[in-house]
Formats: sequence, C-alpha cells, structure tokens
Amino acid sequence: MAGREEPPEGASGNAAGGGEDEYRSVVFDESFIRAARLQEFSAQERMGEHARAVRSLPARHLRTSRAVLALVVLIALAFAAAVYIGFRHPYQAPVGRRAEALRSTVIPLAPRGAVPGGTAARLFATSPAAQFQTGASGINFPVVRRTDNFSDGQVFTALTTVKDYLVASSLDPAVLTGGATRPVKLLLDPDQVSQFDRSMSRPDDDGQHAVAGWLVRFDPAKVALADPGIRVQGTLAYSEEGADTLEVVTDHTFTYALRPAVSGPQQAGGVSLFTVRRELHFRFDREDLRLHRLELQTSYVQAGPQACSADTTGALRPLLAGQRAVSRGPAGTDPYATGRPAGALCGTLELSAHPSRAPVSSSSPGLPAPTAGSLRSHP
Repeated sequence: MAGREEPPEGASGNAAGGGEDEYRSVVFDESFIRAARLQEFSAQERMGEHARAVRSLPARHLRTSRAVLALVVLIALAFAAAVYIGFRHPYQAPVGRRAEALRSTVIPLAPRGAVPGGTAARLFATSPAAQFQTGASGINFPVVRRTDNFSDGQVFTALTTVKDYLVASSLDPAVLTGGATRPVKLLLDPDQVSQFDRSMSRPDDDGQHAVAGWLVRFDPAKVALADPGIRVQGTLAYSEEGADTLEVVTDHTFTYALRPAVSGPQQAGGVSLFTVRRELHFRFDREDLRLHRLELQTSYVQAGPQACSADTTGALRPLLAGQRAVSRGPAGTDPYATGRPAGALCGTLELSAHPSRAPVSSSSPGLPAPTAGSLRSHP
C-alpha cells in the first residue's frame, strides 16, 4: 500500500510477512507502542470529585473575570447617573399629588324691571357688550414668558388648555343647549371626572355639584340661541404655585342672545340678552401639561337676568324679554366689572345704555386688570 510509514525502530525482521502484510496498516507493533507518550493523572487527581480532564489557564480566566466585573460596575454607575440627572432636571420633577374637588358658587342676578327685548343686533349695540369680540376671539392670551420652574412652552400649553376649556364650556352650542358634556369632560383631570359626572346627573346646591360651576347650560325646552355670535371679553393670568404647580386665573363675561324655544303671543318682545360672568381658577401639574388636561379648583359664577328664587344647581333659568323677577336680591352686582366678585346669595341687576368701553388686554402675569363696566347695579 503506497505511503505506508515504517515503525520508529525500522522494519520488522519478518520481511516475508505472508498474510501479515495485509494488517500492517492497522496493527501497532511493540516498537510503536513503546514510542507513544501517555499522560496519567495521579491518584489524588483521579479521586478529586471535580477534577477537570483538561487543565485551564488560571491567568486567562482571572483576566476575563476582572473584565466582566469592570463592565458590571460601569453599567451600574451609568444607571445611577441617569437616575440622578432625571431627579435633578428642573422640568421633570415627579409629582404624586391628587386633584382636589371643585368648589363652586353660582349667584343669580335679578332685574329691577321688565327684561328689555328686541333684535339681537340692536340689543348688542346698546349693551356693554357692544365692543366685545365674538366667540373664541374674545379669549386672548397675555404675553407668554417662562417662570422659574416652567418653560414658556409649558406656560403656553396651560393657557391653550384653559382656552379650550372656556370655549367648550361657554361657547359650544352642543354644550349650551344640546346637553353635551364630553367636550368639557375630556379636558378634566381624571380625579375630577366622578365629581363632574355626579354634577351632571344629580346636581346639588352643596358648593360642589352645581352644573353651572363646570359649564353654561340652558334648558333647550325653554330657551334657544337667537344669535350664534356670543360676545366675550375678559382676562387670563398665570403664576407659579410652587415648583411643580402652575396656576391660571380667568375672568370673562359672556353675553348670549336668547329667544323662547317655542314662540307665543306672550313672547312678542323677541330676543333678550343674558350675561354670565365666570371667574375660574385652574391648576396644572407636569402630568396635566403633558396630557393636555386641567384641574378646575374654584368657580365663581354670576348669571342674569334670573329670579333670585331660580334653582341654579342645574340648567340656568333666564328671564326672557318682557318678564320680571318676583323679588330682587339684597345687593346690586355688576357682571361686566372685573376684580374680585362680592359674595352674595343673589344680586340685583339694572340694564342701562353703555358708554365707550375699551377692549381689555393683559400683558403680564398677575391678577386681571380692572376694566370699566356699564351694567349698573344698586343695593
């Protein structure tokens, strides 16, 4: 067979070989066996329960363990640094505060005489709302500047959310006369949703569950909007209420042109005006700003002309053109004036011709600027 090698000590003496030549390639002779190197473990190594058949290189194993340990320490340090930076970042501080329940006050304003009637255009032209803007254009922002703990973008988000709430709760026809609540509810902090639902389904005069505390609503079976152009004027202001809370205060007057839902001979006067002044306090934490929602803290509402005996826990009950209040309140109240409203159970309202009235502007954080009003009230 070609390529066959001789044993280490040379060819065997049996050259003739005979039939043995056939197995020489697979049989080890004595000289080959003696030349082989064998390694035998000692008795102690064989008795070891965890003895390894192949010895590892201890220096290399040690270097690998040290590298793995160093990698683990590096990852731990990076994670700790990320957590520390997250807690120290001025705009990402965690807040676990729950929203408080709304506190509301609704004051009906009773007229001294019969409610004036006429066309919507003439009534608006001769009322204090003559120079008000129409709809959402009457809800204007102050100059937006960052605060110590909130960026100008976060302040703008808070003001935008408040404007969306005012539009949904004071100007949306589906909310005013259609009984819709979803446009308002979607903007509330989830902690206030149950209180809002209770107010809509079972209103109560307990300072927390009046419908008018949340939104403006008229009974569609009794009144309807005579003009979709609702007149609006007021102010917004913002300030910090701590490192993690932003407060927005609004003070707006809304004037609606109303008519009877069903015309009859007793409603020959046609359209009449109804005025609602809403001073609302909103609060935002960082989660509210991120999710475009708000917390309504307090709501102070003056609305008229209404009778002092009117139930203001549910829908507002306007006195329409030609109607009179059975009794008036103990003190006069001007819903067109700004500044802190006077507390009362009912106010007395008297309409008069309006003087020249300049639009309101608010250019810096703080309380709304006072403006002149011409809807006179008397004690």
